[in-house]
Amino acid sequence: MRLILFLIRFPLVLIWLISCLVCVALIYPFVSVEVRNAMNHHWSRALMFLCGVKINVLGKPTLQGSALWVANHVSWIDIYVLASVRCVAFIAKSEIRDWPVIGWLVAKVGTIFVNRSQRNSVRQVGTDMQKLFDHNMVIGLFAEGTTSRGFDVLPFHSSLFEPPVRAGITIQPVALRFFHKGRRSDYLAFVGNESLLHNLWVLLGTTGAMVEVEFMPPVPVEQYEGGRAKVADYVREQIRSAVMRDLEPRAEEEPLAA
Repeated sequence: MRLILFLIRFPLVLIWLISCLVCVALIYPFVSVEVRNAMNHHWSRALMFLCGVKINVLGKPTLQGSALWVANHVSWIDIYVLASVRCVAFIAKSEIRDWPVIGWLVAKVGTIFVNRSQRNSVRQVGTDMQKLFDHNMVIGLFAEGTTSRGFDVLPFHSSLFEPPVRAGITIQPVALRFFHKGRRSDYLAFVGNESLLHNLWVLLGTTGAMVEVEFMPPVPVEQYEGGRAKVADYVREQIRSAVMRDLEPRAEEEPLAA
């Protein structure tokens, strides 16, 4: 069954990737930012459908105006899960830009790259973030800086909270909870030394994959007075509380439409 599912889904994902590359190369230069955002949003929804990932959206996501969505990080699909709700520009480690094909694609769709080992890089990222905020964009930030198994939240890097705190931009905590066949699970987590190809084999060869996306209330503006570190701590605690909630196995529920 696993092999059959993989053989059906993998070619469809390849077709999806090729179509994205063609559209970015031939259509992106001639359309507005709004059209690009709509394309990215629908591509993400399509990819999650092809991968067999159901998305259950809880809470009230910020759907208008600029915002920073801060989420825990479990897998490479986190990007597409969030972008299935609203088009999101993400901050990613600079190494991804050097990935064959994928690096070019994610750069073209507006990803901001950061090299945490270079202080100048962080300052440049802050400038790039502000430009997107000025265009009413949502930026996605995985403040842990790496992935986890999804049962807890690692410490946050607070430096990239500075631009939205300084500009008074809405900061919304988002908790991602992964399920497999109705139970909280790390089955789909992309951690450690696992290769992307192996993780694709796991994802495309299974059924019952579901991600709960819980949007919590935005950070109160008065929290900004404590500075970026205080805001980062507040956001982490909100996400951690939601991530660690209901860790006992439970029956699978019918997901809501994303």
